[in-house]
Amino acid sequence: MKNHEGGETTVEPTHHATPCRRIILFPLPVQGHLGPMLQLASILHTQGFKIIIIHAEQNKPNHSDYPHFTFKPIADGFSDIGNHMPEKPDPSFYITYLNEHCANSFRDCLARLLVEPNEPPVACLITDAEYYITQEIADSLKVPRVVFWACNIVSLLVYRDLSFFYEKGYFNLTTKDPEYEVSVPEYPFLKVKDVIKISKTPYRMGKYLTKVMKQVNASSGIIWNSFNEPEEAILKTLSHDFPIPRFTLGPLQKYLPSSTLDIIFEQDRTFFSWLDAQAPKSVIYVSFGSLARITKSEFQEVAYGLTDIGIPFLWVVRQGMVEGSEWIECLPEKFLEEVGDRGRIVKWCPQKEVLAHDAIGCFWTHSGWNSTLEGICDGVPMICSPSDVGQPIIARYVSDVWKIGILLENGLERDGIKRVVKRLMLDKEGEDIRSRINILKEKVNISFQEGGSSRRSLKSLVDYILSGWNSTLESICEGVPMTCSPSFVGQPIIARYVSDVWKIGILLENGLERDGIKRVVKRLMLDKEGEDIRGRINILKEKVNISFQEGGSSRRSLKSLVDYILSF
Repeated sequence: MKNHEGGETTVEPTHHATPCRRIILFPLPVQGHLGPMLQLASILHTQGFKIIIIHAEQNKPNHSDYPHFTFKPIADGFSDIGNHMPEKPDPSFYITYLNEHCANSFRDCLARLLVEPNEPPVACLITDAEYYITQEIADSLKVPRVVFWACNIVSLLVYRDLSFFYEKGYFNLTTKDPEYEVSVPEYPFLKVKDVIKISKTPYRMGKYLTKVMKQVNASSGIIWNSFNEPEEAILKTLSHDFPIPRFTLGPLQKYLPSSTLDIIFEQDRTFFSWLDAQAPKSVIYVSFGSLARITKSEFQEVAYGLTDIGIPFLWVVRQGMVEGSEWIECLPEKFLEEVGDRGRIVKWCPQKEVLAHDAIGCFWTHSGWNSTLEGICDGVPMICSPSDVGQPIIARYVSDVWKIGILLENGLERDGIKRVVKRLMLDKEGEDIRSRINILKEKVNISFQEGGSSRRSLKSLVDYILSGWNSTLESICEGVPMTCSPSFVGQPIIARYVSDVWKIGILLENGLERDGIKRVVKRLMLDKEGEDIRGRINILKEKVNISFQEGGSSRRSLKSLVDYILSF
């Protein structure tokens, strides 16, 4: 059994002795975005950076959970929203409103931070990708902006094409139309009905996502809370459509031994003694996240499904999750009596700890990206009940691409629930799914080992933020010629030195453009020019080696530094 006090032990990154610079982060005040970005901030703090968080007043982070950060709240306009708020606001309204109403306060705050006296220089700004107004502001203040994408990798491409799907008429289709169940030609793993679920206001959402995509491409790079292996083919496609530096650091939760992500509601821990008494892999854990709402009818269908299957369950029902109900008042009559000791209902619980428990055999989820990553990290097969935005994309990937779970195709309906639970918990299909998710879990673990993809991405990101000098030195030490694509801070200076002074590489003068890339690669790898460059960098490599021999310049400098320190 797991330790219920400490949770699981996770991998921590090595603390690098880097020059102290500031990184400013601007997270979106939505739990699925805010939590991972605070995790990213914590990871960057372990790498030697000083962290400043600019945040909206709405859903602000708990400052006391992050005593080493500096927090700068800004006005977001929600205190003055009044009659502007629609009866049922959707994500596109919320995010568009935020962008429009926090632009001035964000600009003022960022400008003040950039000229703060007696503070280390700002290395870069990292904002949620959906804050599209921040690119123009960053450009005007001459600070590089890197974006954070809080969903899975393929969702970036699907979101980019939302306006295209709107123009094709997808959002006018109903269950009666034959095209409703058809695969989307551009994304064969998706069905048209999945695209329709993304937004109830597709025109407005497509409009703001077009702005988001334009500013992502204008940024200095993109960070994902994901890892290379499960979406490797998509990453290759992205290199053409989004030709900016990409860093797949995730799952971010794996870097940190503990997390405050779960602590957004008061947690119930009384059920753990019951959970400890259950057989291994026997319990269904049901949680639809921190935002999802369902109707009374859907709630009752879930309850009937859990009653009929006869399998132990732990069910998270947030206060206010059921429309028109405070908590569980609308449970079917005698539900609790019939279930007895076979199930537990709680208002909230420490999800990471629950998923790591030996008794959990299945995770019935809303398919939020953070929850999906947690399921993968603990090797728990999933039942998917997506709601909107990125969830239908993630659910289809889980069920049809990775095949580590099953999608409830017809929503929350008791007979469908019974069939899916049986397939996952009792049939041979469930064993195969469990095997596949354990393989993916192992790939996550490998990505965090020394030399693994997530570890390498973190190192690349830190080097990139610190202007790429570390990477340049590594190439010189190994005698490897360079193609240079500088972005910001000291990188253009270093790149020009590499190409024009030392002549040990070639600069991509016109940025990331396919014909230019082909020409430069040909010059470096196939032409006589490349041989000359290789000869020069090997001479420089030998000079490095000589500098470290007894009496060499680097050895002498180290001795001089030590003597100088001891003279004080």
